Amino acid sequence: MNTNLILREENIIRQIYFIRGEKVMLDFDLAQLYQVETKYLKRQVRRNIERFPEDFMFELTKEEYRLLRSQIGSLENIGKGKYSKYLPYAFTEQGIAMLSGILNSSIAVEVNIAIMRTFVHLRKLIDSNRNLAEKIDKLESKLKEKTEKYDKDIALIFEAIRQLMQPPNPPRKRIGFKIGKSN
Repeated sequence: MNTNLILREENIIRQIYFIRGEKVMLDFDLAQLYQVETKYLKRQVRRNIERFPEDFMFELTKEEYRLLRSQIGSLENIGKGKYSKYLPYAFTEQGIAMLSGILNSSIAVEVNIAIMRTFVHLRKLIDSNRNLAEKIDKLESKLKEKTEKYDKDIALIFEAIRQLMQPPNPPRKRIGFKIGKSN
C-alpha cells in the first residue's frame, strides 16, 4: 500500500469528523492509515489508557455512531465483521499525537506528521474564515451606520420633492379697500 497516496491531505480531511464539539478521527480510519488492524490499535490504547484522558479520546455512544453511519455511507466496512461489536474510539488531535508513542513504528511517525499538518492547515482555514467573517461584520455595521445617515438625508430630499410637487395655493382675495378710479 502506497502511504504517500493515503497520507494526502484531502484523504485525511475526509476522515476528520466533528463530534461533541471536537474535530476527531475514528479508530478504524486511524488503523487504516497506520496500516494496523483496528483491534491492535484499540488494544494498544487500552494498555496505555492513562495517556488518553477524555479530552484526548472518547468512545462514541450507540446513538452517535448510528447518526454518523447514517450521515456517511462510507463508514460501512465490507465483508466479514461488517459491523464491529465495539463502539469506535474518537481521537482528538492530542490523542492522535499520543498514538505515535504507543504504536512505535516508522509508519506511525510518518502518519502522525501528516495528520498534524492537516490539523494545522484546518486551523488556519478556520482562522482565516473567522477573520473574513469579522471583516464582513465590520463592513456591514459601517454600511448600516452610513445607510441610516443617508436614509435620513434621502427622506429629507423626498419630503422637499413632495412639497415642490404640490400644486401652488390659489391666489388669495385681497381684503380691504381698493383705492383708485371708481365707476
